[in-house]
Amino acid sequence: MISCAFTRGLVPDSRRHSALLHRSNGAGFRVLGSILAVLMAMAATAVRASDDDLPLNAKLLVAARNADGPAIARALQQGAAVNSRNRLGESALIIVLKKDRVDLARVLLDAGADVNQAAINGVTPLMTAAYGGHTEIARTLVAKGADIAVVDRLKKNAIIYAAGEGRSDIVKLLLDKGVDPNAAYANDLTALMWAAGYGRTETVKMLLAAGAKTSLKDNRGKTAADIARDAKHDETAQLLAQIAERP
Repeated sequence: MISCAFTRGLVPDSRRHSALLHRSNGAGFRVLGSILAVLMAMAATAVRASDDDLPLNAKLLVAARNADGPAIARALQQGAAVNSRNRLGESALIIVLKKDRVDLARVLLDAGADVNQAAINGVTPLMTAAYGGHTEIARTLVAKGADIAVVDRLKKNAIIYAAGEGRSDIVKLLLDKGVDPNAAYANDLTALMWAAGYGRTETVKMLLAAGAKTSLKDNRGKTAADIARDAKHDETAQLLAQIAERP
């Protein structure tokens, strides 16, 4: 009985306490929200201020990372070095190409960007353009003296990147410039094998027309047809098998 009476007497107080606590917490959260909003605004202001205080070369790289054309132009006009690189060794040219901003790449090339300046991993602007399928920029890079044979740290070069991504126009460009269609790279893989492994049938046809051999094998003893078959690219595998069977 004492327990029941005690409990009955406590329930109303508990409800009032809960309601007060809810109102108190609501007010507290609103205050906290206001404080956070002020702090975020202060932080944003601080970031803008720090951006303004950046060295010119850093401004250029930030502008490239943000694909901000006017900021790139301003940084260059103010004297930023066009071949500045970030901590990965990527130049502004490579950065904008990775963002598929061909227009900004042209601005940097017109400003004198080094077409052979590689990142720490050895990736060059031409490799980046080849991977992204930027044919006209690749053509411009080659015309400006980009090395078509240099390899990166993975022992891949521009034609390997282009073949693996099915960038047939760039593959043709590089073949026309003298790249050997049967050159073997890391693990004895040829451009034909890379194209076959990703099921790039049209690129495979182009390489075959340029004299790529179907009989070559990688370091596992697999031909391009074997590689395509293993990757379940049946159309590509059948095409290669048919070519291989011809006398």
